[in-house]
Amino acid sequence: MCQGPGRGPGWDAWNAERRMLGWRRRVRESTGRAPEPNRKRLSQDQGGGTLAIDTFPDNETKIVEDNHSYYISRMYGPNEPRTRELWVDVAEANRSQVTVHGILSNTHRQASRVVLSFDFPFYGHHLRQITIATGGFIFMGDVIHRMLTATQYVAPLMANFNPGYSPNSTVTYFDNGTVFVVQWDHVYLQGHENTGSFTFQAALHIDGRIVFGYKEIPMSVLDINSTQHPVKAGLSDAFMILSPAPDMPESRRRTIYEYHRIELDTSKVTSTSAVEFTPLPTCLQHQSCEVCVSSDLTFNCSWCHVLQRCSSGFDRYREEWLAYGCAREAEGRTCEDFQEEEHYASSLGTSFTPFDEEFTTSASSFFTDHLTTEDDTKLNPYGGRDDLQDNLSPKKKGPPVHAGVIVGIVLAVLLVVVIILAGIYINTHPTSNAALFFIERRPHHWPAMKFRNRTSHGTYTEVEPSGQEKEGFMEAEQC
Repeated sequence: MCQGPGRGPGWDAWNAERRMLGWRRRVRESTGRAPEPNRKRLSQDQGGGTLAIDTFPDNETKIVEDNHSYYISRMYGPNEPRTRELWVDVAEANRSQVTVHGILSNTHRQASRVVLSFDFPFYGHHLRQITIATGGFIFMGDVIHRMLTATQYVAPLMANFNPGYSPNSTVTYFDNGTVFVVQWDHVYLQGHENTGSFTFQAALHIDGRIVFGYKEIPMSVLDINSTQHPVKAGLSDAFMILSPAPDMPESRRRTIYEYHRIELDTSKVTSTSAVEFTPLPTCLQHQSCEVCVSSDLTFNCSWCHVLQRCSSGFDRYREEWLAYGCAREAEGRTCEDFQEEEHYASSLGTSFTPFDEEFTTSASSFFTDHLTTEDDTKLNPYGGRDDLQDNLSPKKKGPPVHAGVIVGIVLAVLLVVVIILAGIYINTHPTSNAALFFIERRPHHWPAMKFRNRTSHGTYTEVEPSGQEKEGFMEAEQC
């Protein structure tokens, strides 16, 4: 149940939000170099808003900057010195810090989870593990789902690559404690191997910068077929909502809403080019109410006193933000009001909050500990604000029923006593009618729960990390 961007009901709201947050394209110029003829520069097409490469008779350099609210991206062409500076030469790195993934280097459409040596800030969230995919991207989500390529990715060049085609193709990663680099080295497109091999990398820096480096791109990315696999370059993040499945009330449906995406112009992805993403401040970095509400970010930051968190309401903690009523809590209240309530509660000798009885699940378990039978991906950014609020409104408290609670406790105790006595009787009288009744009807095996994959085409299979050397070809699983 997927919607393409621009087709969902929330698209108009998304465009308005995008304009409000000040998405803009800027051009930064650095001067002071000696003139040189036939020097190329990147500039903005004032008519259609697209980018063009112009020639002018000096050595000035213009770098196009895009402000995407969460990141500023800078694209560097083949002639820019910065392009060579950003490329990480994995071959020259310390061999003890370089790993050639044996399985990913020999298979098609598989992914493997890897633990970083540092916390990497992605859209303001600190991540310690990621998932590397053979298809030219890194999955940044916590939960593996069938729409792996749709959201929560860092994609230097997402396409239908098959590293198992050639013994020279490898998927390699490098981690020195300050930068984590994944390199797809001499990989070929499935079914189009005659076009040549691709070599590119994605570097995740400890300060949050993300760099895409392109060494060999043998064809125009615009000509790559996207029928069997998405083709795109950029960043994406999303939040997940769990709701009861309509056909199975006892289970949960997992719906993923993409709240932000950066799509690069793939026509500019060429050999010896690079893209650098510099993170911008987010609400999540603020640790106190005063700093949160007084921040001058383009986001509408609000403080949730229950969670002790600053947020715009649109990040990976969206479900928890709604479940605890953080949006309503902040309406018409100041930091002084929260401090007075906290002081009053401490004077009573208790840290009880109105939500303690109803919500005891931590943020991490919201994402991983529920039985899930389906997952949907919503590609309309900021989609379903009103629907999400309705689906996740806090529970209403009813009046206390003390007598009912007491009766329930008594009945539960009596039931436990009866079960214990019955067990003792059956064990001590194995030839009794009751014992024979249970023995004759005991189950011979326990039923097994199986995951139902509803897709008809091959998807990504998660594998365990293994190997430093590329071994023989391994047949990829089909989901």
